[in-house]
Formats: sequence, structure tokens, C-alpha cells
Amino acid sequence: MAWPGSGQPQGLAQWMAMLVMAWLFDRVPTARRAAWLGWVFATVGLCSTVWWLFISLHRYGNLPVWLAIVAVVSLCGALSLYWAGAGYLYGRCRERDLGWGWRALAFGACVMLAELARAQWFTGFPWGVGGYAHVDSVLAWTAPWVGVYGMGALSAVLAMLVVVRRPLQWWPRWSWQQWTSALALSLLVALALPWSSPSPEVREQALSVRLLQGNVPQDAKFEGRRAWALTWYGQALTGTEQGLVVTPETALPFVQQQLPAGYWEALTAHFSQGNRAAMIGLPLHDLGVSTNSVLGLAGPVPPYRYDKHHLVPFGEFIPPLFQWFTRMMNIPLGEFGRGRVDAPAMAWQGQRLAPMICYEDLFGEELAQRFRDPAQAPTVWVNLSNIAWFGDTVAVDQHLQISRLRALEFDRPVIRATNTGATAIIDAQGRVTHRLPAYQEGVLEGEVRGRQGPPTPYVRWVGEWGLAPLWLLAVALLWLPGRIRRRAP
Repeated sequence: MAWPGSGQPQGLAQWMAMLVMAWLFDRVPTARRAAWLGWVFATVGLCSTVWWLFISLHRYGNLPVWLAIVAVVSLCGALSLYWAGAGYLYGRCRERDLGWGWRALAFGACVMLAELARAQWFTGFPWGVGGYAHVDSVLAWTAPWVGVYGMGALSAVLAMLVVVRRPLQWWPRWSWQQWTSALALSLLVALALPWSSPSPEVREQALSVRLLQGNVPQDAKFEGRRAWALTWYGQALTGTEQGLVVTPETALPFVQQQLPAGYWEALTAHFSQGNRAAMIGLPLHDLGVSTNSVLGLAGPVPPYRYDKHHLVPFGEFIPPLFQWFTRMMNIPLGEFGRGRVDAPAMAWQGQRLAPMICYEDLFGEELAQRFRDPAQAPTVWVNLSNIAWFGDTVAVDQHLQISRLRALEFDRPVIRATNTGATAIIDAQGRVTHRLPAYQEGVLEGEVRGRQGPPTPYVRWVGEWGLAPLWLLAVALLWLPGRIRRRAP
């Protein structure tokens, strides 16, 4: 999904892998063999994508090396069962002797079903689905229309088309009049489509932002050596004279009641005056419920509050039947409460700043719920993350590409404040305009222009129906060929 070091998305590599998968799927003799092949392919792919989970389990969780490896491989193997199902479904479709067009569509439908299931069933874990690799490819223009899962399905369809019908075999032998008509129609369609952004270009007022990156070692946050983090973030926050300042997730690793005397009062006093505001990540504990939260300070009004909705399994809640596993890890785990999925944004300086914590930006279908009320529709996404759990790995670059694709889907800029990286400013076209080097302490200063335009087509349909239209489309593409064949004379 992203090349280590440079963070460059690997759209071509993803498509080539899909091409190999399509070639193998189309040649295995039985549906069962296709299921086995799909499982092996996905297990290897997932292990190479999320191998960094080993670091959090071994380095910070103190699991033995062998057990951490087994845990990661087992997770990837379990998630790959969806791809086994996809392989079996395609194998059954192939047994029906479909035409080359239906075979390509069926393959795309099977891939989309596997990725949708991985994204939504149980707790959902869509990290590394195929569409993210295409944030810089020709498929990127489809993001505001079909979203990341549609992009992955299109990549699969194109791969299977190459497999079942080599380009020179189906290149149409048209007359020059037919070619001229097709070219004219293509130009009309190209002019009608919003290749860069689906909303009209509006010159919004720039918002000055300061994004903090403390680079606090993960073990230091939970082993009593937290005074430095409190001091550094306190000085960076109170040193802000104007604009918006954002900290990473749980930058203040204490609940409010446990902060040093006068610490919070100094912050609220500083941001109660002047043209400045802050969004601060910290845990909260109210009425016996803990939450992973963001507090917003802006003027002499009560703080804005956002509580994380999509919680991380094992980190923020313990799945049923897995208490034995969490007891083996030396990580301060807890049962956190969930916030609202349609939480309102923080209004400031004519912008509506919508926070999302850590990997909540993986779930675009949930983020789209915040557009249901036009008066509260976000103009800027604000991501607060801490993925120091995964060390100096490609996870940082992968998460950056996820945020870039959210910007494309929603036609909204994204600002990211992270503990170790990637702290960045992303415009509404998914371009990184400012970025701090990862794994070093620093403050990223820049400007972001919020977007007030209408929601994208993707936001409209996914906000209303979730991912159900994609499920229905995939099922229809698998069901219709058989129905048509039965009706044929």
C-alpha cells in the first residue's frame, strides 16, 4: 500500500498482484482449490502489510517472540477466510461458463465482498484494502463516487479483463465514423466528470494551524516517566499565540482529575482569550466510564468534547472469550466507552473541525454520518493519532495514505497530529502540502483551507445507506448471470 521510507503508494504493484491472483483464480480446476488459493494469497498479503503488529505484542506487550508471531499470523489467517470465500464464489461462477465480461465483473464482485466483510464483520479491520494503493493512480478520480472499496473492485475487474481477454483480442475493429463518435462521447463524459474535485472551487479563508508531534517513547507514557510529555505539550500549547493547535491522541496521558494542580486551569485560561484554539487528546473518566477523547478549547465557553466511537479491539475493549490473551500482555488495557457516531464538529473561525481518533479514519462509512445535518457537516477533518505502538515501520506511511484517500472521498482537507508521524496537512485533493519528518519531536506550522461545498456523491449515498449499496451490487453481479442464462432460449 505504501513504500517504506518514501511512503509512495504502490498502485501498480497492487494491480500486478491482483493480475496474478486473477490469472490463478481463472485457471484452478475447482472452487475448493480457488478457496485455498484465495486464503493463501490473502494471508501472505496481510502478513506483509500488518506485520508491525508484532512490535506492539512483543516489544510493548512482552509476549514471547514465537507467541507474537503466532498471534499475527493467526489474525491474518482468520481475516483471510473472507478471501477464501471469495475464491470459492468465483470458482462456482467460473463453473457456469460465463462470458468474459461477466467473469471480470464476478471477480470484482468477489473481491469487493471479501473486503467489505473484512471491513464490517465483527470489529472490522479494513487496514490495507486494495483501493488505498491507488490514491495516486488513475483510479483516484473515482474515489468521490465509489469510495475505497469501489476502487479496489475496479482494480480487480481491470485485472481479470486482461486475463480473460487479452487487449489485442477484443480491440474493436470499427470504422473511422464509429471511432470518431466514440471519441466525441468520451470527451463529453470526461468534461462532465469532476476529475479533481466534485464541488466547485471556492477560495476559503485560510486557517493557521500548529500540529504537535512529541515523539514520546511509548513505554515512557505508561511507566511513570510522563512528566516530560506533560511539560513539552504544556509549553507548546501555551506558546500558541494565534490559530489552531492540535495535539496527538492521548498526548496528556492522565485523566483530567489526575493532571498536576493548575495544569488544566492554565490551558483553559490561555485559550479563553485571543484568536486561538486547541484540540487536545486525553483520556476522560466520567460517571464510571472511561473514554478516549478530544477536548476543544476556544474562547470563554465550555470545552468542546469528542469521544472516540470506533474502538480498537484488545487496546480499548476486550473482545469476548479473549480475556486470557490480554492477561498475557503487559499493556495497560481498559474497557472504554463509545462516543456518538454522528458527533457534532467543533465550530471555530467559520470552520467546522471534525476530530477522528487514530484508525477511525479507516471507516469512511461511519464518518459520513456526520454529514447528515448540513449545519454540522465538517469542513476540515482533524486526525489525532498515536501509532508509536508499531515502532519505526511502514505503518506510519500506510496511515498517511488512508487519510489522503479520506480527503479524496469527502472533498475535505485533513490535518494530522501524531505522536511519531505522519504529522501532516492534506488538502481536499488528497495532496500532502506540509509534513514533519517522522520519529522526531517538532511542531508543524501551516495553513489549511476548509471546504464548504456540497458533499460528494460518495458521501451522499454512503451517509444515507452505508455500504449496503456495494453489498447489493456485488450480490447482483454474482446472481444475474445465472438468472439471465436460465431465461435464455
